[in-house]
Amino acid sequence: MKIIMLGAPGAGKGTQAKKIAAKYNIPHISTGDIFRANIKNGTELGKQAKTYMDQGLLVPDELVVDLVVDRVNQEDCKEGYVLDGFPRTIPQAEALDVALEKLGQKIDYAIDVDVPDENIVHRMGGRRACVGCGATYHLEYAPTKVDGICDTCGKELILRDDDKPETVKKRLGVYHEQTQPLIDYYTKAGILTTVDGTIDIEDVFQTIVKILGE
Repeated sequence: MKIIMLGAPGAGKGTQAKKIAAKYNIPHISTGDIFRANIKNGTELGKQAKTYMDQGLLVPDELVVDLVVDRVNQEDCKEGYVLDGFPRTIPQAEALDVALEKLGQKIDYAIDVDVPDENIVHRMGGRRACVGCGATYHLEYAPTKVDGICDTCGKELILRDDDKPETVKKRLGVYHEQTQPLIDYYTKAGILTTVDGTIDIEDVFQTIVKILGE
């Protein structure tokens, strides 16, 4: 079962992707995680990705496509996977389709988690990341035991540059311009389903399970 999660930054598609991965026992593949690992390890790709991400811009296609295809080719993806944060543009979607076809695969489901922009700006402004271990929290939805201190490693929490309201609004602008056409692309392919991302996390998940089947 090969699934693509769509939705604006902060719509909660990452949370749902993790829940899907856990329930169906398939890997959750997040380009964000791949980038963050590369940035943390100071790789060349990481440095390149960071310059774009810090400005709230999308990382160029060729940097991303090779990375993802290499990942889905690995042994643990044989039974399927959940792609989160990729593809983001029509060229990426087409490149992915071509690459998967060579592997004798295709995407089975595209799930769009739909949340209005103003909800997202509010949600992301409350996110905090640990400077030590990178764990993420939310002031409202997932607070730490001690204000401003990571539960896991005790280091301080910060508001990441890409969660600041001005950057979020810019990212949403980029998202609507570049990623919205993907919704049409996967609708035409007959594999898109839209779910309401403003309801409770567990209710969103139950909606998705109904789509994918037990």
